[in-house]
Amino acid sequence: MPYVMVQIPKTPAPGVPAPRSVPTSADVARLAGVSRATVSYVLNNTSAVRISEPTRRRVHEAAKELGYVPHAAARSLRAGHSRLVLMPAPTIPVGQLYGQFINELQWALSRLDYTVVQHGSVGLHGDEAARAWAELRPVAVLVPGAGLGPKGVAVLKRSGARAVVTLGPETVEGAHALLMDHEAVGHRAGRHLYERGRRRIGVVVPEEAGLEAFSLPRLSGVRAALRDTDATVTDLPLAYTEEAGARLAARWREFGLDAVFAYNDEYAMLLTRALLDEGIDIPGETAVIGADDLMLGRLLRPRLSTVRLELPSGRDLAELVDRAVRDPAAAPETHKVLEATVVHRESS
Repeated sequence: MPYVMVQIPKTPAPGVPAPRSVPTSADVARLAGVSRATVSYVLNNTSAVRISEPTRRRVHEAAKELGYVPHAAARSLRAGHSRLVLMPAPTIPVGQLYGQFINELQWALSRLDYTVVQHGSVGLHGDEAARAWAELRPVAVLVPGAGLGPKGVAVLKRSGARAVVTLGPETVEGAHALLMDHEAVGHRAGRHLYERGRRRIGVVVPEEAGLEAFSLPRLSGVRAALRDTDATVTDLPLAYTEEAGARLAARWREFGLDAVFAYNDEYAMLLTRALLDEGIDIPGETAVIGADDLMLGRLLRPRLSTVRLELPSGRDLAELVDRAVRDPAAAPETHKVLEATVVHRESS
C-alpha cells in the first residue's frame, strides 16, 4: 500500500505572530482604489503619464500603510537597465566640502529616481576596480580622482553602464569628464602671497597616500604663479598629526620662510597651531593661507586666509548623468569645474 505524505501547516507558538505575506502592487492598487498601472506610474515616478496629486498621495499612503516597496530587480528588467548609480568610496580622507557635494548629488539623483551606492573598492585600482564595479550592473558610474583608463570605461559599458563620468584633472576616452583644475588653486594662493610682499614661500605637501592627485598640481600651481619672479618655493612634506606639525614648526626658522600655502584649511590649522606654539608670529613672521574656506578657519585666531573652492553643482551633475542614461550614444561631454577665489583674512 503506497504511503502519501501530507504536510500539516504548523500553528505558530503562543505569542509568535503568524508570518505575513509580502504586499504586492495589486494590494496597493486595491487599497488606493486605482489600477496597478497607476500604482506603477506613481511609484516609479513616471513623467510620461500625468497623474493627479490627490491620486499620487493616495497611492503613496496605501504603499506606506501596507509596507510595500517596489522590487528594484523587477523594475530593472522592465526598463532594460538598473537605476543604480555607483560611486567608488574614497580611499583618501575627505572633508566637509566634499561631503556637502556628495549629499547634494545624492539628493538630486534621488529626485530623478536613481539610487546612489558607494562601493568600497579598497586595494583595487584601474581596470581591476572597474570589473568589480561592473559586477553590480550600475546604469552609471561616477569616478572621482585619477586611475580609470579607456579599458575600464569599456568594461563598464559592456556590463550595461550607460554613463561613465570622471571627476579629475584629465579626460578619459569614452567617459564624460568634469575637469577639476587643482593647479589653479595653488596659482591663486601663490599670487596672493606674492602680492602681499612674501618672497620665500613654502608649500605643504601632505604625506597621506592618495592625496598626490591634488597636492602635486597645487604645488605646480604655486611654482607657475611665481615663475620669473624673485620669489622662491620650498616644498614641505607634512603628515596630518600634531607630532609632525610640531617637528616642522621646530625647524621653521631654518627654512627662512616668510609665507606658506598649507594645501588646505585642515593642514593650515594644524601648522598654524604648531607655529604659534613655537613662538612664530602669524602673519608678522610667516603668512599662512589654506584652501576650502571651512568654518573652523574663520574661528581660528588669527582668522585663516583661504582659497574658496566652488565644486560642481550636485544638481548639474545629476542632470548630466540623466542625459547620458537617456542617450548613451551621445558624444561624451567635458566641463571645466572647480572655481577658485582667494578670501583674504588676518593670517596673511
